[in-house]
Amino acid sequence: MVVTNPLRIGLALLSLALLFFFARAQAEVLPDERIDIMYHSYEGGGTQIDGPAILVRKNLGNSVSISGQYYVDSISGASIDVVAARGADVESGASPYAEERKQKDLGLVYLHDRTTFNLGYSTSKENDFDSTTYSFSVSQTFFGDLTTVSLNTSFGDDIISRNDDHTGEFGEREAERRRYSINISQILTKNLIAALSVESAVDEGYLQNPYRVMRFCTNGDGVNPVCSEAREAAEKYPNTHNSDAVGVRAIYYLPYRAAIRADYREFSDSWGIEASNYEVRYTHPYKEWLFELKYRAYEQTEADFYSDLFPYADYQNFMGRDKELSPLTTTTFGLGVTYQLPTGFVPWFDKSTVNLYWDRIQFDYEDFRRVVPREEGVLFGQEPLYNFDADVIRLYWSFWY
Repeated sequence: MVVTNPLRIGLALLSLALLFFFARAQAEVLPDERIDIMYHSYEGGGTQIDGPAILVRKNLGNSVSISGQYYVDSISGASIDVVAARGADVESGASPYAEERKQKDLGLVYLHDRTTFNLGYSTSKENDFDSTTYSFSVSQTFFGDLTTVSLNTSFGDDIISRNDDHTGEFGEREAERRRYSINISQILTKNLIAALSVESAVDEGYLQNPYRVMRFCTNGDGVNPVCSEAREAAEKYPNTHNSDAVGVRAIYYLPYRAAIRADYREFSDSWGIEASNYEVRYTHPYKEWLFELKYRAYEQTEADFYSDLFPYADYQNFMGRDKELSPLTTTTFGLGVTYQLPTGFVPWFDKSTVNLYWDRIQFDYEDFRRVVPREEGVLFGQEPLYNFDADVIRLYWSFWY
């Protein structure tokens, strides 16, 4: 596999600090003291995910801010490409399952003059997956606070197991994940802010889903992946994965208090995937209301070792059928609305808002097929291509104190 060039990591850490700027207030100001309570929901592709989340931020003096978040995902469904291990119907390729993920985050911000230091700790636990991540970043403003540069890094350790591993044969597998980025933002005019970001990532260890399988022909010609008989086997992934991404962003504030934001991002990795996406958002205030419209488009190529149906067993060293490694495109349309409640409506808080956001995402897979019952007479490799729509809803309340 291709190993990320250290020079590229260095360049990544020299130019990726801007997107971080937009996710926060200015570098020399501590985050607002606030409480956010959210309900989130995702439904699409036979999977439903929902649950609550709560975030609390508190400042200690003028230099320190601490935060804590608790996030729950209740997951249920029948994913089309996660098969037999969880009680799947092998003929249909659908695997009914239900599980819960709990995530806890702690954050510390320390402000010194024009420099901001951020420390983060996060844990995510499921009944077959544990993840721990440590993060650190430092931001500095220059040239009269017109320029902000941020250096960011994170280190994660994952432990992967299987729910159905009653004999202990699978055991526990491990993976390490590293992220390095640099972000640079620039206030160009009183109405225009631009940003550049570069990121490099290095993953090592067990990098696949233990429940997914690939399939291969057993009576084909050994060349064309179309046949009347096929079998399934565990996927085979590389144990290293390196990736690089470059993104640009611009926000333009219109005279009537509205704003337009545009994003563009390029991505490539050592598995052969190349991807790009762009996004445009428009926000418009009206009295106590704030409205948002969003459009996003994403496309990617397939991984070098991906195939919906391999010509035969052991066709190559690495073989995978994860639909997220296939060539695909997604299109997202989003709507959002925020309402600021009257002052004093919620006692003990200086300000409070109610926020509702809805995204409609269309997934189109160009080389991933929906497995159908054999009695329909469809050859393996000639099933209909898979596509689906998903809805993402976020409803949350914010309270400033």
